Amino acid sequence: MRTAKVSRSTAETEITVEIDLDGTGTYDNDTGVGFFDHMLDQLSRHSLIDMTIRAKGDYHIDDHHTVEDTGIALGQALREALGNKKGIVRYGACHLPMDDAQVRAALDLSGRPYLVWNVDIPTPKIGTFDTELVREFFTAFSGNGGITLHVDRLHGFNSHHIVEAAFKAVARALRVAVETDPRKADAVPSTKGAL
Repeated sequence: MRTAKVSRSTAETEITVEIDLDGTGTYDNDTGVGFFDHMLDQLSRHSLIDMTIRAKGDYHIDDHHTVEDTGIALGQALREALGNKKGIVRYGACHLPMDDAQVRAALDLSGRPYLVWNVDIPTPKIGTFDTELVREFFTAFSGNGGITLHVDRLHGFNSHHIVEAAFKAVARALRVAVETDPRKADAVPSTKGAL
């Protein structure tokens, strides 16, 4: 079973993440940040990773700690669920269109975290959500998940479409990368023998 449950408790947030890499994209996410929940739902649905996330944060300050700490916990859960990474495809990529926007995501479940973020978001907010938190989430997720992640906005002018395309593109790339490779299910996908 490629599952994990991670809890993170700080003076700023209380977060629990449960995932199943071999799921069907079933989600039940409640972070107290509406737009962020919508994006996490997209991440689950399009990666086919079952996700249940509960978060409580210091909303009276802003949403920063909740979004960042959720990224930390989700990355940790992904790393735990992958275990020794035996048999995974490892790499994934997706060019995802959403109306005016197109975003490209490419990733490697290498164990070496690195984020390249070329996503300009035209507006500082989507509703009440601070758009700069999108990068904060992916920084935390890739750093704690051990993911080399490149995300590029190829074009687009609507902030909602750009951000949603980014989450969906990462989800689709992740879906490919975590799958079991039927031609090499008994080996770690590296000449080093470990990831």
